[in-house]
Amino acid sequence: MHEFATKTHIMLDSAASAPVRAEAIAAMAAAAALGANPASVHGPGRAAAAVLERTRTAVARMTGATPEQITLTSGGTEALALAIASNAALPLVALATEHMAVLGARTDVQLVPVDGDGLIRLDALQGLLARTGPALVAVQQGNNETGVVQPLGEVAALVRAAGSRLLVDAVQSTGKLPAPPHDYLAMSAHKMGGPMGAGALVAAPDAPLLARSGAQEGGHRPGTPNLPGLAGWAAVLALPATDWAAVAARRDRLQARLVAAGGVAHGAHGAGAARLPHILSLGLPGVAALTQLMALD
Repeated sequence: MHEFATKTHIMLDSAASAPVRAEAIAAMAAAAALGANPASVHGPGRAAAAVLERTRTAVARMTGATPEQITLTSGGTEALALAIASNAALPLVALATEHMAVLGARTDVQLVPVDGDGLIRLDALQGLLARTGPALVAVQQGNNETGVVQPLGEVAALVRAAGSRLLVDAVQSTGKLPAPPHDYLAMSAHKMGGPMGAGALVAAPDAPLLARSGAQEGGHRPGTPNLPGLAGWAAVLALPATDWAAVAARRDRLQARLVAAGGVAHGAHGAGAARLPHILSLGLPGVAALTQLMALD
C-alpha cells in the first residue's frame, strides 16, 4: 500500500459560492433542531420566528435599512425577481453585463452599454431614460465575472432625475462594500460564507412590492422560509469583518505573477476600474474555459 502526498486545496471559485463558515453550520444545526414552523404561534414556533427576526435585523443593520424594509428570500435570484415583478408596468433597463437573473427575467429588457473596462456608459443611460420615461433600472454593484464596481452614486442621480427606480444587484458585493444608493437591493448568503438558499430584498419605503399568494414575509412571497439557511446567514453577519484590503493585495500579487508568466491577453479584465477585492478575471486566448478549470483541479 502506498501513501501519496496531496496538494493543499485552494478555493478559486468563491464568487460562485464561498465555503460555508463553521459558525453558519452550527447555527443551521441549532435552527433545524427547533423542529417548528415559524408561522406557528406555540412556543417552538415563536422560537423559530425569533430566528427569522434576528436575521432580518442583522440584514437591516448591515444595509442601513429598517427591519420592515427587509423581505427574506431564497437568494439573490428570487430577490431580483420580486423587485422586477413589482415593477411589471415599467420598462426594464439593465446594464449589458448584468447577471442572467436580470437579463432573462423579461423579453423586453433594454440594455445600457459598458466601456472597455466594463463600466456603465452614463451618457447612454441618460439618453435611454430620456426615451423610455420612468423605468426600473437594474445595475450590479460589483460584477460577478470581472469584479468591476459601478459608480452607483452617479447612476442613482441619473435614475432619480428621470423619475425612475434603481434595482441594485449586491449579491457579490454584500459584506465587501457599503450598501449603495438604491430603491431595491438584492443579496444572497452563499457568496459571503453563509449557506445556499437564503437571501433578502431591501426595498425603500416608497418602493412597491408585489403581493403574492401565501402569508409569508408580509404576503410578498409564498412558501415556508428556509429557517436553517437564514439562521446560518445571521451567524455569518455577526462575525468580525474580513480584511478585504489584504484580500485585494493578494489578488494583485496573483495578477502580477500570472501576467508576468505570459500567455494572458491584455492583463486583467476591468483592470482600469475599481474592482471587488476577491475577483480576478484573466483571458487565456486559445484555451477553452472548461480545459482551464480541469487543469486547475
